[in-house]
Amino acid sequence: MVAPRKKIGFIGSGAIACYLGAFLAQDGHDVTLIDGWFEQIDKIKADGISAKGPHAPFTQKVRALHIHEAQSLEPGDEFDIGFVAMKAYDTKWAGAFIDRFVKPDGYVVASQNCWTDAALAETVGDGRAVGLIMSGITVAVWEPGKVERGAEKTGREQGHDVFRAGEHDGSITPRTEELAEILSVVDGSFATANLFGERWTKLCQNASGNPVQAMTLQGGVEVVSTPRGRQLTIMLLNECARVGLAAGFQLANIRGVSAEKWASADQGDVYEELDGMLTPTGSGGINWKSSMAQDITKGRRSEVEFMNGFVAETGDKAGVDTPVTDAIIEVMRAIDDKRLDPSPDNIELTLRKAGL
Repeated sequence: MVAPRKKIGFIGSGAIACYLGAFLAQDGHDVTLIDGWFEQIDKIKADGISAKGPHAPFTQKVRALHIHEAQSLEPGDEFDIGFVAMKAYDTKWAGAFIDRFVKPDGYVVASQNCWTDAALAETVGDGRAVGLIMSGITVAVWEPGKVERGAEKTGREQGHDVFRAGEHDGSITPRTEELAEILSVVDGSFATANLFGERWTKLCQNASGNPVQAMTLQGGVEVVSTPRGRQLTIMLLNECARVGLAAGFQLANIRGVSAEKWASADQGDVYEELDGMLTPTGSGGINWKSSMAQDITKGRRSEVEFMNGFVAETGDKAGVDTPVTDAIIEVMRAIDDKRLDPSPDNIELTLRKAGL
């Protein structure tokens, strides 16, 4: 069944908003992007969004508004669906902003990394907030108006569903099925009854990759090309998996491996197996930089407090020690505060701080 065309508003015009927005507008939805990034909005106004990736490149016109231009929108009657596509630390104000223009029977989607569902629900109401996990998709905007996806194939071509739409209470509802159907034009998608298990699974992927790439300004392939880079990645995944399991989440496979195996990565034979799995072979694939590495490159604040910080906080409540996570938070705070420069040397610094 084809979902009816919708009026969709994004607060944010960064990589994920541009990528989703371009596809949804191309599919016939009425899409609006709202942001305070003047150069980006002006470029989209003039030329539309240029999208590249594991698909035919295309350029799509969408409505783009500077934040001050949102005064022209109709409160409570502008959008069927609102997407929050800002950094985790902007969730509350951004959620309140877009919620003002969403219809009474509409909903607001947390389309972000980190653990933003509770903050959005607190802002717009439990019954108004919907979660969206985007698994295995990397996108970037390096210059205004141009978004690029870092992949050789779509998730669908690899048998992977990128989008998982879920309710906070674990139910499958018409609106999560609708959201999954709408996003299926972009890539594989489904409505999940396990929002928070999926969210923690994605958090494991992000918490083990984003800060390591951010503190080194290396791509993912570069990081795992050295034994110490692999060690840091494995031990971050080990801690995140142990915390998630101790907290009672139902975790999916992480990088194709069960959470239970990652939780046992401190055992010699398991570590060797995982180390061999992460070691690049041949060309090693696309050496893509994470969203946090993109932020550090652009001089922006990282989301480490909302990503690895949340792992450490949850670990403390669950009685699980997280020394490697604690060390990477310390290093990333120093980078955010301009007390430390990004460098590959920060891998060794972090491991030493963690006693490894």
